[in-house]
Amino acid sequence: MLIQIIVGIIVVAPILWLVGRALVGKEKAKFTDAIWIVVLGTVIGAVVGTFVGSLISAVIMFVVWLALIKHFFDCGWLKAFVIAVIAVIVFIIIVAILAIIGIGIIALGF
Repeated sequence: MLIQIIVGIIVVAPILWLVGRALVGKEKAKFTDAIWIVVLGTVIGAVVGTFVGSLISAVIMFVVWLALIKHFFDCGWLKAFVIAVIAVIVFIIIVAILAIIGIGIIALGF
């Protein structure tokens, strides 16, 4: 779980911070807040996933992540939802770009 938290901080926190900053402002969306969202979301997700079924766990974790964003970025539920959706979209785009770069490097024989 420690590795998952570290990877989350390195990968997810900056994206969440940038999207939060763009939508709620730099006064409300601090980088340390994004780190806390990722750490708490990961730990709570591991605990909930251990004790609850997969579909119910996914719904609970969705609400937990929204609540964490709402609390730490001091915004409403709708804005927390928008931040979460945009952060996921940005994350997918970054992963796709990295995959293309990775495939390109492998194709070149490096």
